[in-house]
Amino acid sequence: MSEGMKTKVGLSLEQEMIFSCDLGDMKVKDCYVDDTNKDEVDMLGPNPTRMLGLALLGCLSASFIFCLKKRNLTLDDLKAEAELTIARNKKGFWRVKKIDVDLDIIISDPDARKRADQCRKMFEEYCVVTQAVREGIDVEVNVNY
Repeated sequence: MSEGMKTKVGLSLEQEMIFSCDLGDMKVKDCYVDDTNKDEVDMLGPNPTRMLGLALLGCLSASFIFCLKKRNLTLDDLKAEAELTIARNKKGFWRVKKIDVDLDIIISDPDARKRADQCRKMFEEYCVVTQAVREGIDVEVNVNY
């Protein structure tokens, strides 16, 4: 495996199970991860499961748009939705078992829509997050006191 690139992210405890995001060199105002599960209507940010779904949607959507741009094509609109199925594994722990993704892409130009079919066949291969999730991720955890 080639060395590739590295990026760092971090979290700082704000309260209970709410964390502020540190996105390294990226400056994003008011990014929170909220895993309190108290009131999903009034959370400060998504929980980690929802963030996983959002990561897939963001990556897949960007990959499709990138493919279109390479072909000098544009789209009129894009809406994406992921449904995450969460269930217990054999040991009784909650796990994300399946993620169903829907990308609704509107391209009004019939010629562009026809040419966009090439992207439909290959864009998933370029989505870093989706392919990593599909293949499994090597995760090493260190706990420091």
